[in-house]
Amino acid sequence: MSKKGFSIASLSHKYIMAAAGAFLMLFLVMHLATNLLLIAGDGGIKFGEAVDFLLTNPLIKVMEYVLFAGFIIHILLGVIIEMHNRRSRPVGYHVSIKSGTSTFSKFMIHSGIIIFIFLLLHLYHFFFVKLGLVPLYGGAQEGHEFYPMVVHVFKNPLMVAIYLVSFIVLGFHLKHAFHSAFQSFGLNHDKYMPAIKAVGTIYAIAIALGFSVIPLYFYFIY
Repeated sequence: MSKKGFSIASLSHKYIMAAAGAFLMLFLVMHLATNLLLIAGDGGIKFGEAVDFLLTNPLIKVMEYVLFAGFIIHILLGVIIEMHNRRSRPVGYHVSIKSGTSTFSKFMIHSGIIIFIFLLLHLYHFFFVKLGLVPLYGGAQEGHEFYPMVVHVFKNPLMVAIYLVSFIVLGFHLKHAFHSAFQSFGLNHDKYMPAIKAVGTIYAIAIALGFSVIPLYFYFIY
């Protein structure tokens, strides 16, 4: 492949990865909003109702496949872009240091790997149970009865620590990914990029803290 052709392909990869990342960031907001019902103090009633709605909504079932496709695309392109970056050194998905990119951007692939491992653990704890690939636990009677499973997982201090560390890593990953998505689409004007970075920081902190509250609640308060 010619250098020009490879450059065009790399640019396309950046756009697709940024779009997939933006979709996943939107999903995290909705996922957090649902999961915060776990700490409503009603024994999981509202959370159970939300889960029942999601499981019986045909649109949500379709979106589940879209979500997994988004994860796979984001992960694969992240690996491809990182390999390209290592070979060529104009930086691909990350922008140049002069643009104010954080030092953490150099470790996006590493944080991505940690998040991927955590995702597998999270799927094992809940989604694979729903599919029947993992036995029921925590007193749950059905595969989608997640509340007692959550209680069981977050009474284990090791699991609480793993989830909290993963959420912190996720927060750093999201902080860079948020403004990198805008940069990938060419929306990196000096006039409004500081505001975008500020919103990205607020978003990353809100997501990381929001998810962290849940294991802390069940371990220390429930």
